[in-house]
Amino acid sequence: MKTIHSINEYHQMIKGNESFLLFVKTDNCSVCEGLRPQVEGFEGDYEVPFYLVNGARLPELAGELLLFSAPIVLIYHEGKEIHRFVRFVRIDELRSRLEELEEALDV
Repeated sequence: MKTIHSINEYHQMIKGNESFLLFVKTDNCSVCEGLRPQVEGFEGDYEVPFYLVNGARLPELAGELLLFSAPIVLIYHEGKEIHRFVRFVRIDELRSRLEELEEALDV
């Protein structure tokens, strides 16, 4: 996963990437640290790029995206959020949504 370090980087991604996954974590979050390796483990299975951001270090982004908890996994398509998974993310559901997105991209 590539890390986003500023809100400007996020805005550039919205404009520049057709589709991507954004994994939002925060400091001292055991659930985040448990989920992150699981998500990173299947990153190579998809053409959609995966990004990581620490919401505690970019509070302006957390505010803009209305992020009140962590972890959060967001899936974007054409600059818009199409799926949001909060706190306890079901990996099978996340993979299913990514597969749907990739099928739509292949059409």
